[in-house]
Amino acid sequence: MSTPDSIRPLLFDSHAHLVADDQARYPRNPMQRAADAPYRPPGVIGRPGGQHGPNPINEVPDALRMLRWMEEENVDGIVAVQKRMIYRYDNSYILDSSDRYPELFSAVVILDAEDPATSGLVRTWIDRHGLAGVRLFGGRKPDGSMPWLNSPMALKTWEVAQQAGLVMDLEVLSQGGGGPSIPSILELARDYPDVRIVLDHLLEPEMEEGAHFGLDERYEKLAGRANIFFKFTSINLDICREAGIPAEKVLRRAVDMFGADHIMWGSDIGTSSGTYEDMVQRMLDASVLLNPQEQRAVWHDTGRRVFVKGGVKAQK
Repeated sequence: MSTPDSIRPLLFDSHAHLVADDQARYPRNPMQRAADAPYRPPGVIGRPGGQHGPNPINEVPDALRMLRWMEEENVDGIVAVQKRMIYRYDNSYILDSSDRYPELFSAVVILDAEDPATSGLVRTWIDRHGLAGVRLFGGRKPDGSMPWLNSPMALKTWEVAQQAGLVMDLEVLSQGGGGPSIPSILELARDYPDVRIVLDHLLEPEMEEGAHFGLDERYEKLAGRANIFFKFTSINLDICREAGIPAEKVLRRAVDMFGADHIMWGSDIGTSSGTYEDMVQRMLDASVLLNPQEQRAVWHDTGRRVFVKGGVKAQK
């Protein structure tokens, strides 16, 4: 049953991929997926939106369109995450949009973890643009581990993030979930206590029926860490739908494990399919097993506190 727009709760979207209508000023440079790459739900390479659900809808979340959707759905801020599959490491649109609407858009840039210029760029952009966070990318080993997470070159960027109190927003996904990266994440959380580490899509656990729904003993090691946070997004909702697992039970498990003050909603608009209204409604529906205080934290307070209040952006 849908929630009437007039009584939408206050929301903060921790994961929105802006994509410009203006392709002359912001040309797209879509990435091509390797022929032998493993199945990767739910988005598609090189264009906004995904292909999941019975009637997939591929919205283009241009900044102006995003502002209208936010007003309609009672969203008071978004984390504007660079869309690597469309723009690669050209963060121009994310930075220009957050500069134009600094009270509404918090920029998370995507950069190459192994590029020697990355740490310097981050330092410059903190001063120039008031970054909210950084998302690093690199290669993957056959076992699913991500060696770039704590490589010598990547640690230079971690040092900058530590000095600035920046968010490190990580997509360390692999076939079989993010389990192989957990030891490195724990080490980084210990070594960089002033960095707020945000893990996208709950690290995409392997969904299965049972007591933990894939959030098993590996993930329990991440619980109780003050500077580790998690996003619950439309990707998780899509995986639940495809696996036939109740999303509300998965979210309840995540909140029980990590705490509502460490879980935040993200739409994943620009990658996942569907209208923004539908993404909001699906999250509200998935929250029925949370109490009102937990709902308020997951829908709004945790994301805003991590990405805006107390962060670099709030100090600018």
